[in-house]
Amino acid sequence: MRIAFLGNFTVPYSSETHHALTLEQLGHTVVRLQETRATALQIETEALHTDLFVWVHTHGWRTPGDIATTLQRLRAAGVVSLSYHLDRWMGLARQQEMQPDQPYWQLDHFFTVDQVQADWLTENTSMQGHYLPPGVYGTECYMAMPRTRFDVAFVGSKGYHPEYPYRPKLIEWLTDTYGDRFRHYGGGGNWPTVRGADLNGVYADAKVVVGDSLILDPQYEGKYWSDRVPETLGRGGFLIHPWVHGIDESFHDMRHLALYRHGDLEQLKTLIDYFLRNEAQREEIRRAGYQHALSNHTYKNRWNHILEAIA
Repeated sequence: MRIAFLGNFTVPYSSETHHALTLEQLGHTVVRLQETRATALQIETEALHTDLFVWVHTHGWRTPGDIATTLQRLRAAGVVSLSYHLDRWMGLARQQEMQPDQPYWQLDHFFTVDQVQADWLTENTSMQGHYLPPGVYGTECYMAMPRTRFDVAFVGSKGYHPEYPYRPKLIEWLTDTYGDRFRHYGGGGNWPTVRGADLNGVYADAKVVVGDSLILDPQYEGKYWSDRVPETLGRGGFLIHPWVHGIDESFHDMRHLALYRHGDLEQLKTLIDYFLRNEAQREEIRRAGYQHALSNHTYKNRWNHILEAIA
């Protein structure tokens, strides 16, 4: 297929960059169009000569020109349009962006990592919403050699969304409990943000990685978890993560990762301390989680599913 792709390609670690590279690895041709720079007319000119138009939108960015008309013309020409976005909107301030009259919500298909969001889009917009869990870029799935081992890591920003106060509470608790045995990589952390091979190195060095997702309601019955789950496992980290609805359909507790009750810091400490002491079991789970992510949760898996779904 020939695919026109509108998104952010200015950095090598964006999901759009990883999606485009994955599609090329699958044998497709990708025409990259930089959001905010490509105009609606340029997008239309390129996309009319393709089989598929993909748009992964960055919050707050705008495409110059009348992109809504461009989408109508692409549809009339038989060019299917879609998005596969790793963020959630429901329950956050950004939910106000979900207006059916806005162009981003006028694509043909929207693949989202939030099941409730997928249902809402199908019922409230002209799009077909699809639930699809997050994945990891396959080229970055490898287990690095350890360098300097330490006990506990958290990867991700501390502030995150103001609607989710548990994240800073969790990081402060980890800091108070494990002191200099704990490293926080990311915004507000005591260690810098890491990407690429350096992130694989962090997951190799950390004996335990504590993960988190945007769990606005622990009783939420839709399926949603962060792409940090497949990314941590696929890059070789041993992960302890809160249980969320549906996650055990994709990752098995005590086989691919360890799960704890969201907010139960006593149980979390019990699990961290247990796995710091039990290296053999920790390593067995770490390797099984890596193989599972590599086989089932890469972007190649996800894009094969997407292309089959719209065929």
